[in-house]
Amino acid sequence: MLGLRQLCLFTLRPYQARTLCSDLLLSQINGCTHEDEVFSLVGKNKARLSEKHVGIALNMLWQLQKKKPFLLRTSDYVRNHSQFLTLCILAENKVEHMKDEAIVDILYSILRLDVEDHASLAKVLVTEAWKRLERLSLPALSKFALCLHKQHRHFSPIIGQVAHIVDMKLDSIQDIRILSVLMISISEVITESFRDRLLHKAEQLLEEKDEVHFNCARRILQFLQNVKLKYHPLLQKCNKIFLENASHLDIHSISHIFGLYEQLGFDSAEFCLIAKQLLSEIIDDYYDPETFAKLFFSLGPMAGSKVRERLLVTAGHMAEEFSSHQVLMILKTMQKMKCRNSHLLKKMASVLHKHLESYHVLQLVKLTQYLVMLHCQDLELFAKLKMLLLGYLKSSVIPADAAAIIRVLAMLPSFQVEEIIINKAAAVLPQCRLHHLNCIATALVKWNHHGQLHWQNSSELCAKLLQKLNDCGFQRLQKANNLNLLLEELPYVNGEWFEEVLNEESLAMCQCLIDQITWRNILPLSFFLIKSDHRCPALFDRISSVTVENIDKIPPSELYFILFLFSALNYDPPDNEEFFKSCIQHLTSNLSHLEAYHLVLLGHVLAMAGYFPPVLITTIFNVSFLSKLDAQLKVLPDMVKQRVHSSLMKLNRAVCLECPEFHIPWFHEPYCQRVFHKSTSRINPQRQHIHRMLAEILGGSHYSRISVLTPYYYEIDFECVLDVNKKPFSYMAQNIPLDGSGGIHLRHKDEGKKALPPGAQRIALEFLDSKAFSKDYSRHLKGEPAVKKRHLEILGYQVVQIPHFEWNSMVLSTKGEQLEYLRQQLYGLQ
Repeated sequence: MLGLRQLCLFTLRPYQARTLCSDLLLSQINGCTHEDEVFSLVGKNKARLSEKHVGIALNMLWQLQKKKPFLLRTSDYVRNHSQFLTLCILAENKVEHMKDEAIVDILYSILRLDVEDHASLAKVLVTEAWKRLERLSLPALSKFALCLHKQHRHFSPIIGQVAHIVDMKLDSIQDIRILSVLMISISEVITESFRDRLLHKAEQLLEEKDEVHFNCARRILQFLQNVKLKYHPLLQKCNKIFLENASHLDIHSISHIFGLYEQLGFDSAEFCLIAKQLLSEIIDDYYDPETFAKLFFSLGPMAGSKVRERLLVTAGHMAEEFSSHQVLMILKTMQKMKCRNSHLLKKMASVLHKHLESYHVLQLVKLTQYLVMLHCQDLELFAKLKMLLLGYLKSSVIPADAAAIIRVLAMLPSFQVEEIIINKAAAVLPQCRLHHLNCIATALVKWNHHGQLHWQNSSELCAKLLQKLNDCGFQRLQKANNLNLLLEELPYVNGEWFEEVLNEESLAMCQCLIDQITWRNILPLSFFLIKSDHRCPALFDRISSVTVENIDKIPPSELYFILFLFSALNYDPPDNEEFFKSCIQHLTSNLSHLEAYHLVLLGHVLAMAGYFPPVLITTIFNVSFLSKLDAQLKVLPDMVKQRVHSSLMKLNRAVCLECPEFHIPWFHEPYCQRVFHKSTSRINPQRQHIHRMLAEILGGSHYSRISVLTPYYYEIDFECVLDVNKKPFSYMAQNIPLDGSGGIHLRHKDEGKKALPPGAQRIALEFLDSKAFSKDYSRHLKGEPAVKKRHLEILGYQVVQIPHFEWNSMVLSTKGEQLEYLRQQLYGLQ
């Protein structure tokens, strides 16, 4: 017995020694503080390295790189080291003996060290992990899916299998980090119903967790961008997470978030304010090209004049160091900033000459567009761009690329159209979506108008192509059987060709698919109807009923465009009261979730329809709210800023005139004066012609005034005063002076009823052009001119509106007929 025990101990002794050695070696690898220490241990212990040692060593190499700032990492040095090759060979030989998690960890580490996807070890690790896919834990599955995503295997069968496993195990996933990684990895291969389940699960996990890392929120935004879905509930939640994690944000994460917001069409003034403050504090810390380009992209559009100038100067100094991608980013931002700094533009153009060959076709298209919009004067650069674009066009077999190239070629200065362009356009037409057809049509119309088609029979060829364009457009619309797919195309189609040829056909097709209208697609449908400028009762009524039925599902910020549709086109649905009541209730119960500028836009659009919710009005016209709004306006894009300023003025005017019980003061006089003095004179020949006719009817020019500014700054075309017997009253008798701004008359607030004789009536005569009416055959008055009429009546006017289609009709083709028409309009008033 004793001999047997001694034999066992003797047999175990080498094993124990190996275990102790192994543990010691593992500890030594784990304790390394530099890559060379890892490589030294590998070199000295090659024969003793187990699969566990190899895995730990490769993971340690990535961990050591990860701790370094991005610009100080030495991945090239690590990958090219002889001992790294040794580790890769050992790992490849021992892969079958590795644990599941170890395989995934090693794959992740070598990919982060920029090992090529086609490297032998990467292939072996992917294959082995694929074999074990069903038994991977959720964390390991998530990490493996991320590796596949980094290898751009977006549509591979293995990703399909990962998606299937996620589908089966979705209810058991309780970690938002794991879920968010899986979501972006499988986003290209999922169905719409699976997508909705993922969104619901993400919402649920975000609500359950008190703290969520901003990278999880960023990945969820990436998922939304991948599936091209602007899903407000998740966008709002992710934005809240970014605001809560503001102290952890850096320039890289901020620029990434801004890029995703831009692609998703989402604005957050609050995030912009925080980002502006953070970036303004670190503006002096970044002088490497990559980081500065991100700083310029993020801070430039919302920077004040001093910071903006510093950014432009630094960009000029750094121009020669920018990569091709960074040049594109700088030019894109300059266009967004509407910055035509000639010095910087020349610098960027000179740098572009050496980068042009490195751009792919769509980058060249964008680059050309930016340079044209910024008024670049480098003709040599444009000549090179033209040759490259034509080269791509000749070889292109992708309709979208061909259409984009044709559209941007039409932007080039002094471009002479070659016959090959027309032939290529004709070849791709049958495969084009509506957006691409629109691009080609816009280019053709421009070339034809500017006489840039010079070869023999060019006009005939162009006419045939336009007819083929029309036919293809009609065919594409007639084949549409899915409203959602149709609405993906319609928002990007506009311009002369679409309005003249396809607008009515598009509306008719939407009506055919009316049963497919749901709360999910009423927003893009409303966008399209606003753009089409047509009153379409069937569609409007359906949108109204769907909105009322699903009001709790519709994000409050999306209600603005739905309400704008009805207010701007002055349409009352059958359930008008219930529709507006439901919308107002939904908005007022969610005021805290809306940006300050959203509330102003909503307040104005409701006022246009004649609704003034007290809680909304008192919230907006509050000193603290207006201070918050002022701060937000400083970081909003110029177009949004102008719309908000204008909406606040119009809302202020409407409240003062229609709801004096709120006791809101009129505080937009200085704003109106600035806007008025910046605008060009509106006294055109047609107005002067009508004014002369009025003088003839009334008995002299002193009986009427042209271009009158009323209190609250409404401008009216013509004003006159008729006494109780319908006789004109002379302005000279009233001793009313002219304002000194180009013949414009300013009517002051004290020039009211007291200045008129008893029973006299002030008349406002308005000429309404085509913009005042919807574009359909109903010739219905739109919201803005209807509101103006309402307000002028409150101000004491009797309003006479002269529609352009009456004034310019054959019925009024002679001066005598026009005089009689004006006389009837003035004296036929009751």
